[in-house]
Amino acid sequence: MPDIIQLLPDHVANQIAAGEVVQRPASVVKELLENAIDAGASSIKLIIKDAGKQLVQVIDNGKGMSQTDARLSFERHATSKITKAEDLFNLNTKGFRGEALASIAAIAHVDLKTKQENQELGTLIKIEGSTLVSQENISHPIGTSVAVKNLFYNIPARRNFLKSNSVETRHIVNEFQRVALAHPNISFSFYHNENEIYNLISSNLRQRIVAVFGKKTNEKLVPINESTDVLEISGFVAKPEYAKKKRGEQFFFVNDRFIKNAYLNHAVSSAFESLLSNGYHPTYFLFLKVPTKSIDINIHPTKTEIKFDDEKTLYAILRSTIKHSLGQYNVAPILDFNRSASFDTPYEFKDKKTVTPRVEVDPNFNPFKTEEQKSIRFPFKREKEATWESLYTGLDIKNIEVEVETVNTSLFNEEKTSTKTYQVHHKYIVSSIKSGIVYINQYLAHQRILYEEFLENITVKEATSQQLLFPLEISFNKSDIELIKEIKEDLESIGFVFDKILDDTIVIKGMPITIVESQISMIIEQLLEDIKNDIPNASFSQLDMMAKSLAKSLAIKTGSKLSLKEQEELVNKLFLCKQPDLSPFGKKTFVTINLDEIDKKFSN
Repeated sequence: MPDIIQLLPDHVANQIAAGEVVQRPASVVKELLENAIDAGASSIKLIIKDAGKQLVQVIDNGKGMSQTDARLSFERHATSKITKAEDLFNLNTKGFRGEALASIAAIAHVDLKTKQENQELGTLIKIEGSTLVSQENISHPIGTSVAVKNLFYNIPARRNFLKSNSVETRHIVNEFQRVALAHPNISFSFYHNENEIYNLISSNLRQRIVAVFGKKTNEKLVPINESTDVLEISGFVAKPEYAKKKRGEQFFFVNDRFIKNAYLNHAVSSAFESLLSNGYHPTYFLFLKVPTKSIDINIHPTKTEIKFDDEKTLYAILRSTIKHSLGQYNVAPILDFNRSASFDTPYEFKDKKTVTPRVEVDPNFNPFKTEEQKSIRFPFKREKEATWESLYTGLDIKNIEVEVETVNTSLFNEEKTSTKTYQVHHKYIVSSIKSGIVYINQYLAHQRILYEEFLENITVKEATSQQLLFPLEISFNKSDIELIKEIKEDLESIGFVFDKILDDTIVIKGMPITIVESQISMIIEQLLEDIKNDIPNASFSQLDMMAKSLAKSLAIKTGSKLSLKEQEELVNKLFLCKQPDLSPFGKKTFVTINLDEIDKKFSN
């Protein structure tokens, strides 16, 4: 039998490695930004076009590469970060696997320009699908520029798995924010389709957080600082009143590397225990410094997961540190057994002697003396002592009629038994039908009603707006502002009226008549979150997503008590819908139980 095992060609092996390293354009952004930081850059520029599908370019002013290093950087497992296996457990750099550039070059067109300080000319290398196209000397400033064009051009199947531009852009913004927050001492700029999204100057951590997430963030932050033998913690958590329903603004950094860790996230959540409403999550920006030998960061290709030697100790320290800081800044109650300065004696009373207050007592006072005896001290006197019989003087007691309330001893109130609907546990509405009983989920049913109303208003009717007495200002970070600009016309089609849109604030002067002013901020945040997760490019589908998001935000929540009239109105409106049996998200709005099924329950 002939041999069947063979070595894969390099270009195929590179494409397989690319599947681990490059999942989407955001993966390329992460790898290139990390390489720029490892190169010692103090200024980094990120340029993307068409959500990174057409172009991802990172320009830095780092130390650059020699002509030989520039060519070797595209070989598999070529790196300057490690020389032996032991180095994997003592890492102080970002990229170390030596697969990033080789994997990227296998599935894109790459132009690399670089120059070192001691060189007169720089180097330009062009690679297409792992194949070297050209290499030449060029004039170039000190540093490196890597332009990745036409991502997945030779793997169309992978390209088809990419999401819409809005979703891919959001992933890129997330990666950019993580790197920018981890390195506030480095200047970053970010351009998308020639529009400036971020321009971050070198600053401290607090200033960097405010620059990324908006000016209003500053007042929300509570500083965290703790240093122990096994762990150093620094950063900020947001006050409980600014908690959000989404987990978006939660950042953990270990040795300046962004990580995801559910166990440590639970430690933070437990520190906020009893301070947050149900369903809300804390916002935090936490930096952990641990010995490099106590962690393993090579357990995942994207290097966002880390294995710790002693997670339980980290959990306890993190939880207690946050609890202490929340109490220290009067955000949460705390037991403090230290002596308070408020108990100190004021300086001007320091040498004064205390005087015992004098209490005068009347030795002749007798509380049991008669009224006449007491009148010696109290000059007024009652003319006659009243008795309880005097209250009824002149009344004919025999002729008094007494109303007696009739008590209904029947098991069910007749008025209630005539009711058509009942609310069960403030969650379901029960109503009888000819064939049995119907149980309606009030939240899902109201979603269906609102969804069809919004969709009709958007697509058929002209949206009706109500003017606000005072324009409403809402703060957002810059990436959210860009998204609002993209969907501004669609928001106006459902009734929102914008006065102006600034760099980190929107001013609304009109809103749909079905919305309460206090709900506007929550509704727009929820809408942006839904769009970030996934939204098709078709215009109607985008409007459909908005109708779904608004319906989900405004529907009657589980636990809301409904009057009899509200119950009947909801039931009637539901069965007037075009598709009453399903919510906008495909869940059942009601279930029916036939009389036969009920009879079987009693037949046993």
